[in-house]
Amino acid sequence: MTSLPEDSPPLIGEDDRETAVQRLQEAYGQGLIPHEELDERLHQVLTAKAHSELVSALGSLPEEHPGPTSTIAAAGGRIQRRGAWRVPRFLKVESAYGRVRLDLSRAIVEHPVVDIELQLGTGGARITVPRDAVVDVEGLRTEWKDLRYQAPRRSRPDGPTIRISGSMGFGRLKIRHARR
Repeated sequence: MTSLPEDSPPLIGEDDRETAVQRLQEAYGQGLIPHEELDERLHQVLTAKAHSELVSALGSLPEEHPGPTSTIAAAGGRIQRRGAWRVPRFLKVESAYGRVRLDLSRAIVEHPVVDIELQLGTGGARITVPRDAVVDVEGLRTEWKDLRYQAPRRSRPDGPTIRISGSMGFGRLKIRHARR
């Protein structure tokens, strides 16, 4: 195995590439760039190896507005979402005490990346993600109990990325993939 030199640029992740493609398509749809320029920029994004190449391809586009964060909050009791509910790009869940149940298995997930921020005091949380989802829990801090999550043995990269961040006090977070 060869090691990369320390000054080598970081590699581009697939979600970074997908986000860049989506921004270009939106800019084209809004009439900000012509068709020929869209083709050139898409080629540049799809063949980019470093983040600087992505920045170059998105150079003259207006700044991206991340959109509002939807917040679900309760001082106590249960927070529950299940069935065919629309998952926002940014979801913040706040609860002083009580249980949180988020079931995304039948939810409408329109974004390639969904950020869920948990701010929980006591009480556990259970999140069911779509079968083909990729879960990132690097931004989550637990204080009392550990996180329970086991990535599937076989995963398909075509599902959404669910990034879970925030902090949990005395509860446990359980994440599982839907079976169907």
